[in-house]
Amino acid sequence: MEGDGTTGWHISRPSARGAPLADAGSMSIRAVLGRVFSSVDASGPRPVLTLGSGDPTACASFRPPPEAEDAIVDALRSGKHNGYSPTIGVLSARRAIAEYLSRDLPYQLSRDDIYLTSGCCQAIDVMISILAQPGSNILLPKPGFPLYESRTMFSNLEDRHFNLIPDRGWEADLESVEALADENTVAMVIVNPSNPCGSVYSHDHLAKIAETARKLGIIIIADEVYDHLAFGNKPFIPMGIFADIVPVITVGSISKRWLVPGWRLGWIAMCDLNGILKEAKVDKLIESYINITNDPATFIQGAVPQIIANTKEDYFMKILNLLRNSADLCYGKIKETRGITCPHKPEGSMFVMAKLDLSCLDGIQDDLDFCCRLAKEESVIVLPGSALGMKDWIRITFAMDMPTLENALERIKSFCQRHAKLEA
Repeated sequence: MEGDGTTGWHISRPSARGAPLADAGSMSIRAVLGRVFSSVDASGPRPVLTLGSGDPTACASFRPPPEAEDAIVDALRSGKHNGYSPTIGVLSARRAIAEYLSRDLPYQLSRDDIYLTSGCCQAIDVMISILAQPGSNILLPKPGFPLYESRTMFSNLEDRHFNLIPDRGWEADLESVEALADENTVAMVIVNPSNPCGSVYSHDHLAKIAETARKLGIIIIADEVYDHLAFGNKPFIPMGIFADIVPVITVGSISKRWLVPGWRLGWIAMCDLNGILKEAKVDKLIESYINITNDPATFIQGAVPQIIANTKEDYFMKILNLLRNSADLCYGKIKETRGITCPHKPEGSMFVMAKLDLSCLDGIQDDLDFCCRLAKEESVIVLPGSALGMKDWIRITFAMDMPTLENALERIKSFCQRHAKLEA
């Protein structure tokens, strides 16, 4: 590194080599929401209502089960979980997660199929990093979770985007998947239940995805961080049930179903009935990469078996009912608001995508402009769709208490009425 004549410190200025990190960081949801938040009038009389992030814990209605909190206390007080953990995870936690995931599968995962990570984000980091070979590419959904784009950019792995079709419940456009894939394609990512779309895939559609991936000779990375958060007509079905057709890497965490995103406990599960991933030594690559990264906190790992075993089903049903009611409210209010349309009622996760009709809104340039003006005038935060690859759309989070959500949606409606173009 060259010395800086101004400061005297040997710190290099940003270069082409550092550009991917700067560019990747600017694409994150946190970075985009930071730009929107900067538009808020801090001196305004009304509280800021945040419908932009995927963290429901700010709402008192979305608390973790007491059994999970008790499990953490027990793990801490046991004195057994104060040291370093094995890099791939504590044995009892890996076994418990294998059993948990196997409940929904026609076969049994073993502890050796499970690798623990610091949240689902690290699981994504691991998989993108080990797949990033020179010249390779990966197929990502559009719209999708932007961490995938950030990680591929930083790892110099080419991303190619296949469309999700709004009018078909945000199903994957499998014709575009086939058109995008080539001999250098290493994997296809699906997110189900969907962030950001709020969709839940049917058994038939998942089967078609599996058959398409087999035809192309690529693996599937199934992001199931919102597993079982399905409250519509379609149940959650894990991609791993098709592991006899195509190798599936499932990434997930306890963050969303147990409402503890800050606990940072995630996993990678290899669903590899035909041994294709093991033959390609993907398991060894995962373990090697995890050996040079951080582990989840040991006491969280130690608590996992008790968290899974002791949480009562009525807790999960309560959360699903809260999400179903708030999704109904959100969808209904959007339908009442001129200038915004929602092509598909959310059936899962905590989000809905809504399209802006800028022809109805006077002086609004694009989705970022809409969100920044909404923040300034109404103290309401929503995420611009351009952060998710969908220009002139917005993502709304509905995981909050009903009065607050209704207040926020009424403010959005007032904003759109105030900026409505006069009809000729």
